[in-house]
Amino acid sequence: MCAYKLPHESEPMKPASVNRVQLLNAPTALEPLPNLTRHLGGPRLYIKRDDCTGLALGGNKTRKLEYLLADALKKGADHLITHGAVQSNHVRQTAAAAAKAGMRFTGVLEHRIADPSLEYLEGGNAFLSRLLGANVVCRPAGDDMERAMQEVAASLQSSGEHPYIIPGGGSNPLGSLGYAKCAEELVQQGATAQLQLDYIVHPTGSGGTQAGLIAGLHCIQSNTRVLGISVKAPREQQENHVHTLAQATARLMECALNVDRKAVEVVSDYVGPGYGRANAATVEAVELMARLEGIVLDPVYTGKAMAGLMDLIQLKRFSRKDVVVFLHTGGAPALFSYRELFMRQGSTSETPREMWNQPLKNVV
Repeated sequence: MCAYKLPHESEPMKPASVNRVQLLNAPTALEPLPNLTRHLGGPRLYIKRDDCTGLALGGNKTRKLEYLLADALKKGADHLITHGAVQSNHVRQTAAAAAKAGMRFTGVLEHRIADPSLEYLEGGNAFLSRLLGANVVCRPAGDDMERAMQEVAASLQSSGEHPYIIPGGGSNPLGSLGYAKCAEELVQQGATAQLQLDYIVHPTGSGGTQAGLIAGLHCIQSNTRVLGISVKAPREQQENHVHTLAQATARLMECALNVDRKAVEVVSDYVGPGYGRANAATVEAVELMARLEGIVLDPVYTGKAMAGLMDLIQLKRFSRKDVVVFLHTGGAPALFSYRELFMRQGSTSETPREMWNQPLKNVV
């Protein structure tokens, strides 16, 4: 019998009344990272393989889309709309979900990076989204993307279509239910493996993944802590956003307890040159995971988060006995749009702490 049990096993979480469509290959694997653990000298590192969710090369958005697509179908929609950056994992997975449901799809893409390479504009997720049948609308950096989606929706409605708008990253309370359920899945996997999970570390951007994890762990009264590594926003701004979203997600789950603001932890020291721009520490983290564990990260989300985790280990944020789960949110298709970045940089023997102040030149 397992030494650890899922908290309050007799009281399952309650988004059961919310519609959901099957898109996910679940449960995704929880794997040890023995080589990386030895290389870094602890803590005990594991990885949750949400890069293997199964929808168009996988990623974390699939869990959110199970609930969002179900809501769209319930409301009679025939055309999905969402937004993201040119190399958006979310746009790619939403295009795939629309194709699977027999719906049309429009992705509103924001050009967030100045002077991008041709590979960035046309390869990776951008290519896959078009392959999956996406219509693409481009907007300049800093444009009001919510308004842009409303304009697309109005145009489609005037043509007799029935659009459904999905927020960027699928990050609203409904989408966040996907990661509330993931939290329960992950804690159960820990119990089966007789592991007490101390931390879940992951990249945090639009906030729905972190909010869902926090809400899910809160509702089953788990002591596992969630640490988000920001890929864009400052710490206080991101923590406030995630807390608001986690509260709303918990209410949707009919969880009576309020989510403690202290449960929301974000580190924003590893954004580097900005969203979608990598530095030497990110390159090193991606290379280490590939060469030590055979696992592919991306330079926008998971590479930055892993570089942050490596540095936090160096700074003794965790004890050697802690069990730390890195949530792999996917994103590998974007890596192919950053090929020149890795060819230019090559390997380095410097530590992540030494590399954070070394910007990369002439890269996207």
